[in-house]
Amino acid sequence: MNLRTWFAAALLAATAAVQAQAPIRIGSFLSVTGPAAFLGDPEQKTLELYVERINAAGGVLGRKLELIAYDSGGDAEKARTFAKRLIEQDRVDVIVGGSTTGETMAVVPLVEAAGMPFISLAGAVVIVEPVKKWVFKTPHTDRMACDKIFVDMKARGFSKAALISGSGGFDKSMRAQCLGVAKNHGIAIDADETYGAGDTDMTAQLTKIRNAPGVQAVLNAGFGQGPAIVTKNYKQLGIAQPLYQSHGVASKQFIQLAGDAAEGVRLPAAALLVAETLPDSDPQKKVVVDYKRAYEARFKQDVSTFGGHAYDGLMLAVEAMKKAGSADKARVRDALEQIRGYMGTAGVVNMSAQDHMGLDLTAFRMLEVRKGDWALVQ
Repeated sequence: MNLRTWFAAALLAATAAVQAQAPIRIGSFLSVTGPAAFLGDPEQKTLELYVERINAAGGVLGRKLELIAYDSGGDAEKARTFAKRLIEQDRVDVIVGGSTTGETMAVVPLVEAAGMPFISLAGAVVIVEPVKKWVFKTPHTDRMACDKIFVDMKARGFSKAALISGSGGFDKSMRAQCLGVAKNHGIAIDADETYGAGDTDMTAQLTKIRNAPGVQAVLNAGFGQGPAIVTKNYKQLGIAQPLYQSHGVASKQFIQLAGDAAEGVRLPAAALLVAETLPDSDPQKKVVVDYKRAYEARFKQDVSTFGGHAYDGLMLAVEAMKKAGSADKARVRDALEQIRGYMGTAGVVNMSAQDHMGLDLTAFRMLEVRKGDWALVQ
């Protein structure tokens, strides 16, 4: 080996050694403040907690993780700005974030053009249908929520329902999905009302629903404070029909906001909210109990399914890197698409080239508010 060849080989080896020691950069943009803070706050806390825990255990592929996170405040334009910064300036290896559907969809063109693996934490089915090469997601979709709710309605003998929904991206998407699949379950939608993002009283819309003939149950497609207001107005009007909410309010905060009016409300959600009441034979119990206890011990606040979405997103990214044996973006993307049998807080994930979420309807549990807490509907 001549001197030039030896020097080139030594330089290559030194470069590889430096890269091996450099941290793996996890990028994120989340709605930590603003109207969707109930999503982004537990998501960011979860990412911080588990990056620390993973690093304390030795990191991934012999490298530490570095979390680079920005607060988008639920603003789609801010999300685009931060995603661009993560890709071009921070040079992250993967992005785990996007608390809302609006933020997520604003960023999709950027990650697709850059070839950046992106695991979204938002709910709408449009994020993964049609499949986008570089985009994945962890939460159950709005369409799945509609299906789960309508299955429960039919089991209770209901065939006529009413919809009330907000004006946000998730709300509109879920409303459309519910209208699209209702007939598959033999459910007729006999009333369909909407409310604005800043509305503080929905009695006018609910009065129309109460007066609609034949309505046997009501579904509110929405998240944030709107569903809590709907729930309070529902009780004030004395509406007797059962009320369903979306998985977009699957946290103790909804019960606290709605108060006594939440009693009897049903919604589909991950097992995380009833983690410790699951039977010991449930294969998901250990995962959700371990996450719940770690989160609540660290932050002294109730766990939510939203933090669980971030846990799943980070762990899926880590699993993909381990499977790929690398943080190379293309290899990580390919490995994400091949993950099978991952047990997360949302359920069992089986990804494929045709499915970049990997959950089926069995991953949802039907919950009901009883005595100020979540209870599993048997």
